[in-house]
Amino acid sequence: MQIHRIPVLSDNYVFLLHDAATDTAAVVDPAVAKPVLSKLEELGAGLVAIFNTHHHSDHVGGNRKLLQRFPEAVVYAGAEDRGRIPGQQVELSEGDRVTFGDRTAQVFFIPGHTRGHIAYYFPPIAEDKAGELFCGDTIFAGGCGRLFEGTPAQMVDSIGKLRQLPDNTRVWCAHEYTLSNLKFAITVEPGNGDLQARFKQVQQARQRDEATVPSLLGLEKSTNPFLRWDQPTVMAAMGQSGERGDEVRSFGILRGKKDLF
Repeated sequence: MQIHRIPVLSDNYVFLLHDAATDTAAVVDPAVAKPVLSKLEELGAGLVAIFNTHHHSDHVGGNRKLLQRFPEAVVYAGAEDRGRIPGQQVELSEGDRVTFGDRTAQVFFIPGHTRGHIAYYFPPIAEDKAGELFCGDTIFAGGCGRLFEGTPAQMVDSIGKLRQLPDNTRVWCAHEYTLSNLKFAITVEPGNGDLQARFKQVQQARQRDEATVPSLLGLEKSTNPFLRWDQPTVMAAMGQSGERGDEVRSFGILRGKKDLF
């Protein structure tokens, strides 16, 4: 399975999955259709599936035009998003599986950013290979999504599920927010050497107009405060002592600070 990152709108990424053996493709969160259609034409591939993570327009805006061109393509999305996903045919819940080509993805139900958000995780095909996580707007490189329809407790539970995946999992998040996320992260953990090094690398990459997605989950675990909400350094920065219940409060305060950053 080849993954093609397609930049669209101001800072979105659409991901096209290509199975060269069958010349078929699936697309994750097509914000708009035109660049996806252009890539399909370039690859000579037919679209067989649309994998949506949640209902926001910058993730589903291209669904209908893609279906006009490929009416047999199947639209997958979360069961909780029933009625909010254009063309949705399959309703997915925690633990479901979806297949594309010779790969099968596990579905995670990860509410928080929205009430119906899901993620797709393709495990690695060999021990020395990376898994692929399509997490929409739940985890970003260096950050996480806003809590539009969910609570801090839900987001802690959702990110906690994803945090348990292997460190070499590639995180295909849907926006190029990394530089601004890391600017905030440094205010939380200024003494984190891994974070300082990453910030410098991302600054240089963005100056060259290079994408910072995908990231690696292991890197997120060591530098992303939203995957480190329960670490003593982050909790202390949020004024929490580590007593029972403080972890969720720590996350909620952290997200609130980022909203105002």
